Amino acid sequence: MKFVRDFLDSQHSLFDKGGKLEKFYPLYEMIDTFLYTPGETSKGNVHVRDALDLKRLMVTVAMALGPVILMAMYNTGLQIHLATETSGIQPTGWRVDLLTILGLGINGSIVSNFVHGALYFIPIFIVTQIAGGLCEVTFATVRKHEINEGFLVTGLLFPLTLPATIPLWQVAIGIAFGVIVAKEIFGGTGKNFINVALAGRAFLYFAYPAQISGDAVWTAVDGYTGATILGQAALGGMSAVSHDWFSAFIGFVPGSMGETSALACLLGAGYLIFTGIGSWRIMLSVVLSTVALSGLLNVIGSSTNPMFEMSPAWHLVVGGFAFGTVFMATDPVTATMTIKGKWFYGALIGVMTVLVRVVNPAFPEGIMLAILFANCFAPLIDYFVMNANIKRRALRYAK
Repeated sequence: MKFVRDFLDSQHSLFDKGGKLEKFYPLYEMIDTFLYTPGETSKGNVHVRDALDLKRLMVTVAMALGPVILMAMYNTGLQIHLATETSGIQPTGWRVDLLTILGLGINGSIVSNFVHGALYFIPIFIVTQIAGGLCEVTFATVRKHEINEGFLVTGLLFPLTLPATIPLWQVAIGIAFGVIVAKEIFGGTGKNFINVALAGRAFLYFAYPAQISGDAVWTAVDGYTGATILGQAALGGMSAVSHDWFSAFIGFVPGSMGETSALACLLGAGYLIFTGIGSWRIMLSVVLSTVALSGLLNVIGSSTNPMFEMSPAWHLVVGGFAFGTVFMATDPVTATMTIKGKWFYGALIGVMTVLVRVVNPAFPEGIMLAILFANCFAPLIDYFVMNANIKRRALRYAK
């Protein structure tokens, strides 16, 4: 790789101040720092030394998403296979043609399911990277600052929140909205107050509900409809749910590509907690508050609202709860910073999730709206926690 290092060094003068390609320095710097550690170092005792920089933090989160991405691909193909067997409807299109050329077909094998699902996930991922990356590069070029690695994780999270059937042009619009409106107009990476990927997903949810909700979007077979577990429970209670709890925990159920497997998210959570990147306090607080409120409503019951029948154990494995709790709620930029504040922040997300799911029948899923709602209150929570600490210390010193 020395020739790559030498080539980048030889081109540096073109992009440096006064060079012919000065305007494109952010693009050069992005490629250089993505491949290698920056060569610039500080002189003297001016910084606290820490091995963890933004790039390493984002790479760690990306590695934690590995099991989720693999499961997203496999389950997407699996749901197509199951829908084909159930309905007798044969999928068509270039993906099926490619599977046939590869000698796989829709036969239910692990390889067939994985490759078929990958043919849905990868195009969505590529469009996300291109559209979101262009927005990042454009703003960095205009503002004349470096391109941050923050989009690395956003570009992975956003596709995982979408159904496999979503049109690619909507993917481009959604991620562009998230990057521009939720982040760049507030100053860029580290200055956004709501989660970028969730903002893009929420925009699509309200702007194009037919392509991101309902019964027909979760399985990529034209003419086949199948509701998610939350959708089934909202209409007919738990007796209408056609999947068992263990299948929901593993992730063999319809849903957004990366949000079906609580097990994959649990593996990611373990890695994030082990590396110190993800806040276990936020995760635990979300889980405890969800269990407490959903358990209370389950005990109270309702003769008119079938969602009261859903037990706390089901709430933890259905919808995007596990994915949102592990990867969205713990976003270090939009979450609370204080230790005590993390407990209140997580509790707010858990309570709001259950209220939206159970009490408000218009939205079977609640974790997305709950996290965005809590993002808006995170600075206020930290403010009250810090003020309380200041007052407590003042009283202690006064004595």
